[in-house]
Amino acid sequence: MLIQTKAVVIKENNVGETDRLVTLLTEKAGVIRAFARGARHVKSKALSATRPFCYSDVSIWASSDKYVIREAESIEVFFGLRSDITKIALASYFSQLLIELAPSEENARDYLKLLLNCLHFLEKEEKPPAQLKSIFELRLLSMAGYMPALEACEKCGAFESKRMYFYAQSGTLRCENCHTGGMELSISVVSAMRYIIYSDFKKVFSFTLTDSALEELARASERYLLTQVGRGFSTLEFYHSVDK
Repeated sequence: MLIQTKAVVIKENNVGETDRLVTLLTEKAGVIRAFARGARHVKSKALSATRPFCYSDVSIWASSDKYVIREAESIEVFFGLRSDITKIALASYFSQLLIELAPSEENARDYLKLLLNCLHFLEKEEKPPAQLKSIFELRLLSMAGYMPALEACEKCGAFESKRMYFYAQSGTLRCENCHTGGMELSISVVSAMRYIIYSDFKKVFSFTLTDSALEELARASERYLLTQVGRGFSTLEFYHSVDK
């Protein structure tokens, strides 16, 4: 069966002298691993189209036990990401999260859209990396079935209080009158988290926070992700090691 789809390379492994084994986030088939024969050859049309973070039109032959890329044509290579180690680190973290949480062998259009928008804003430096990271984490978790319940205090139903308290294990909120522990959050950060998971995708990047609130948001979204997934990520550790 031949699959014609748009895709982003989210992982690359060299095989032999000229081949590549790439992990793709595809629009039509989710996350798949595919061979690109001769892709490392200097004259190959797939040379750039099979590099990490490249967005391409791909033609993939799917058999019972493997995928093979027949043709690949670049649409956007996100060359600007390669000029900054922090950008590369964050994009690599996005990729590792997708391998963990995105579906395989089913439609993944929304996942691809999320990745492409984050890579665009990251490359052009139009949004702070901490904001993009939080948006990616919370939106991805929500699409993958881990949406937190942030409508109101889980105990009394209060929509907000001066400070709210977030419970990463259950993904719930409590107000200042009902909390027993939890991660203390300002109401601006709670509002941002609600906006990220509930807003229309076309508007999800359209909010601003102070630097201190962005740091608070980043801590909350990361803690929630790590708690829900139940594991760490080497790319996240690397991102923190280079992020200034």
